[in-house]
Amino acid sequence: MNLVWLAILIGFVIDLLIGDPRALPHPVVLMGKLIDFLCEWVGFHSEEIYNGDGSTCKNGEGASKAIERIKGGIVWFTVAALSFLVPFLILLILWKINPWLRLAVESIMCWQILATKGLRDSAMNVYKALKNGSIEDARREVAMIVGRDVTSLDERGITRAAVETVAENTSDGVIAPLLYMAIGGAPLGFLYKAVNTMDSMLGYTDPPYTNIGFVPAKMDDIFNAVPARISALLMLLAGSILDMDYVNGWKIFKRDRYNHASPNSAQTESVCAGLLGVQLAGDAYYHGLLHKKKYIGDAIREIEAEDIPRTGKLLYLTAFFALALAIALAIVISLAI
Repeated sequence: MNLVWLAILIGFVIDLLIGDPRALPHPVVLMGKLIDFLCEWVGFHSEEIYNGDGSTCKNGEGASKAIERIKGGIVWFTVAALSFLVPFLILLILWKINPWLRLAVESIMCWQILATKGLRDSAMNVYKALKNGSIEDARREVAMIVGRDVTSLDERGITRAAVETVAENTSDGVIAPLLYMAIGGAPLGFLYKAVNTMDSMLGYTDPPYTNIGFVPAKMDDIFNAVPARISALLMLLAGSILDMDYVNGWKIFKRDRYNHASPNSAQTESVCAGLLGVQLAGDAYYHGLLHKKKYIGDAIREIEAEDIPRTGKLLYLTAFFALALAIALAIVISLAI
């Protein structure tokens, strides 16, 4: 019997126990370096001058939008292929040597793919800075986990950013990886991680990423379409057990789950906003540019720092439900093949 389910379980437990030690090299760092290298290789340089549509300006002549998108597609395909094939071949070789050795290595891989403890700890660092430090400390901590500009955020803005990040990344960092690992083991989990990393690095709508990031952004939308909605439903279930307002959570989910530029990001954010009874999202600055955003949720009450640990509890319980679903799915698949 295929023991992918056991590797997922062991990896999940390791992640809860020790998280992501900064002293250890992480595969995502290697993915990032590979993305940077390939961007240079295809001729993309973020410091160059760009046209309004994101295409490169060279000697007064802009490279076509189509060419820029093709470059992004080349980067995407190469990183995705290598992220799947390298762990696949490693595990295939280990399987021929010893199945238990493969299990041990795949368990470590599964641990590296997950980010449950790291996500909660990062948010709690923001919470501790808000409670015991200065507003500058809190801004510095929240800047570690969000892409928006944080220099003008007040306490509520910082709290909102931290809660939104945990809510969105409950799907991206935990639930989606679990589901992909259940289907295809650690190799498919690493493929998903690569897709998510490329979107984080390149999937912006502003120049110079407008066209180079087109394929990474669209592929991220595709890969997250089903997991984001499963995550939202599991989060709603977790909220009901945690005695949160699940009726409002369902209401806001149905109403606001598309109040985001991404078709997936607001799925879990809307549930979280409804469960807590707060309003999330709204306008934000990225790279000095104002992005107009719809609000998610109703301001039944003002958001407060205590909402950060509340969201952390919601993350953990949702993750446990997803673990059970992933193990069941992996076992069914292993019995079917």
